[in-house]
Amino acid sequence: MNITVLGAGGWGTALAVLLEEGGHTVTLWEFFADYAEVLDKKRENIKYLKGVKIPAKIRITSDLNAAVEASEYIVLAQPSHFMRALLLRIKKINYRKKTFISVTKGIEQKTLMTMSQVIKDVLGRVKVAVLSGPSHAEEVGRKVPTTVVVASRDRKLSETIRGIFFSKYFRTYSRQDILGVELGGSVKNVIAIAAGILDGMNMGDNTKAALITRGLAEMRRLGVAMGASAETFNGLSGVGDLIVTCASKHSRNRFVGEQLGLGKKIDGILGGMVMVAEGVKTTLSVYNLAKKYKVDMPICREVYEAIYRGKSPHDSVRDLMTRPAKSEQEFVD
Repeated sequence: MNITVLGAGGWGTALAVLLEEGGHTVTLWEFFADYAEVLDKKRENIKYLKGVKIPAKIRITSDLNAAVEASEYIVLAQPSHFMRALLLRIKKINYRKKTFISVTKGIEQKTLMTMSQVIKDVLGRVKVAVLSGPSHAEEVGRKVPTTVVVASRDRKLSETIRGIFFSKYFRTYSRQDILGVELGGSVKNVIAIAAGILDGMNMGDNTKAALITRGLAEMRRLGVAMGASAETFNGLSGVGDLIVTCASKHSRNRFVGEQLGLGKKIDGILGGMVMVAEGVKTTLSVYNLAKKYKVDMPICREVYEAIYRGKSPHDSVRDLMTRPAKSEQEFVD
């Protein structure tokens, strides 16, 4: 296949390498022309994915028109807050016969749309799928065995894309619940910030385990209220991604939370980061979705309070622990 990856961050680069090794003809698009030249010359993403060689066969360009026109499959690996602007540029290109695959985990703040919904909103009736799951770019780049899920309402399309990405170290499953897969991949970033806060406060394994369990319940409640399948959240894009993001040293969202737990302010934390922590913006989106659908999401609410209202993490833990007692069945469902 001819495949273009739009976005030369760590994840986009790792997927471009994976796809080229799978025998596909790959174009990697980088927004900044000067950094595209660096990538092309060094054949290594020194800023976002050090130590991973970019094969010579991968075409690297900053020309969006050429990148889109080169392929039938377009992988969207831009941060969520840049997605609509990128799609509006693509709309001016010949895109109608393209298939779009979102690998971005986030929810648009103003519209509260998932990335597949943003794609449809801008481009209309095009073929859309998403790829999500526990998959840090740093590990995929090192060929660490990884398993993800591809979702599309079109079962045949999800199966086709499943085959495109499948390799001896990157196992893909397929699913039709695209909304559930996207919500799992997005909400888990908010819970990961909460997990990081606990790490920064030097809390223990007991606390982290409870957080992940209850975070999964919140994720599932929101998903079901929005029309997703509850079962999806028991899979790779739900509990799988939640576990890895809450525990991993690679998780940018867990890092943000850890710094908050250490008493640092959010502006200073983000100012010192090169890569994007999607969970910060997603926290506001999830907070508003919870209000819109009248879903109780106390952990996500406390993360919102910590980031956007400056609430003390110690106060958040106290408030979560002293909520009215209830049966476990009640909070799991």
